Amino acid sequence: MYLKRPALGLVFCWFYLAAYITNKYVLSVLKFTYPTLFQGWQTLVGGLLLHISWKLGWVEISSNTRSEVLSWLPASVLFVGIIYAGSRALSKLPIPVFFTLQNAAEVITCGLQWFIQKEHISLIKIWSALFLLIAASCLPLHDSQFDPDGYFWAGVHLICVGGYKAFQKSQKSTIISDLDQQYINYIFSIVLLGFASHPTGDLFSVLEFPFLYFYRFHSGCCASGILGFFLMLSTVKLKGNLSSGHCAAWTLFAKVITAGSSLFFFDMILNVPTACCLLLGGLGETLLVYAEKSGAERR
Repeated sequence: MYLKRPALGLVFCWFYLAAYITNKYVLSVLKFTYPTLFQGWQTLVGGLLLHISWKLGWVEISSNTRSEVLSWLPASVLFVGIIYAGSRALSKLPIPVFFTLQNAAEVITCGLQWFIQKEHISLIKIWSALFLLIAASCLPLHDSQFDPDGYFWAGVHLICVGGYKAFQKSQKSTIISDLDQQYINYIFSIVLLGFASHPTGDLFSVLEFPFLYFYRFHSGCCASGILGFFLMLSTVKLKGNLSSGHCAAWTLFAKVITAGSSLFFFDMILNVPTACCLLLGGLGETLLVYAEKSGAERR
């Protein structure tokens, strides 16, 4: 497949790989399972870096009206659900499994676009969603490392991802840019997760975390926040310079190299049925890339 602007795409892939490997290390190896604090920290770092970049003139953020901000708040609620549930799921599931379940969010997106927004869904996209759904549904039946809590939060995560994508596509006519959307998401997440840290018990439970004063934990948390910001920024740049089909292709490539690389860093028991589910999920996402590319060419 022909990919435009390879340098930008490779930068995006590097940040994608580094961010997921770092997050998985903090969540699974160090076992920092305090999602309100971890995600609150990441959104705080991301928000501060985005605000500084805006003030220095490196990025452009518009002064949105109150009505525009309020119109985006439902997406911000879903964004908090995405990062909170995603953090809990990633702490318990291998990265390839997490990606396969996450990809099933496209089923939610297509369903909402079809039933609510009355959009036409191409046959290729329907087959893609079907493959993704079958892969995600069969995976827990054959996963030798099955963790019910991890799969539960992965289900919440994919529902939020699907709803967020559908809402984002329905708001294409608004003047809120991708960076404006992310800026609102950051502010809303910082406030909500900050208030939620006490009721969930994370605020005081973290004092018992065994690696709280270790440099590995500090460096991992700092890296996760910075890498998350640059991943967001490179994603926005990728969307702004490439068609949706080429962006989907680079995202698929980033997921493949990240999932493959994770096998060298983290333990995963891979049997034949599990591998078939992962490959079927990969086939479904490949068809989705083709559908996005074909749709962009027709437009």
